[in-house]
Amino acid sequence: MSHPDQQLHKAIFLDKDGTLIKDVPYNVDPKLVVFESGVFDGLRRMQDEDFKLIIISNQPGIALGYFSEPDLALLIRYFEEKFAENDLLLSGFYYCPHLPDTSSNACSCRKPKPGLIHKAASDLNIDLSNSWMVGDILNDVEAGNKAGCRTILIDNGNESEWLSGINREPDFAAKDFLEATRYIVSQTVRCYA
Repeated sequence: MSHPDQQLHKAIFLDKDGTLIKDVPYNVDPKLVVFESGVFDGLRRMQDEDFKLIIISNQPGIALGYFSEPDLALLIRYFEEKFAENDLLLSGFYYCPHLPDTSSNACSCRKPKPGLIHKAASDLNIDLSNSWMVGDILNDVEAGNKAGCRTILIDNGNESEWLSGINREPDFAAKDFLEATRYIVSQTVRCYA
């Protein structure tokens, strides 16, 4: 997965809706984006610890016809601009455009599957064992655990199913983004240049 002649990086894989921003279903309109409290402070703290910041997001609104990939591209550009305004670098925005599908021909990229995390890790030379997945529902946790990351559930009331199972137990449950940040920083081994 990684290139032997390149330095491995560590990353924070971030769910978008309900984790970084208020959850507005099927929204790609930047005017409706409201970032969660403390997100930019938390992201700066993690970037200061040499984590790459990567968004991992299910976007079934594309398959449903609610918006197009060019519409989503405008939202991604908005995120890149907001990160830059806050002295942050968004290293990647990976999304699954598919509907949930439990059949044998289902995609490998929709969380709780780890396909997007594996793709990002391959593209950006990420050491998954020193990386984290942060999300607001257990599907985020499951995707991170399956990928080999450590995981944090931001327990903000967005998880409604609470289906237990293998890979659905987070390493830590935080009440908000800043608590998640503090925990990650407290667990960080400074072995990366």
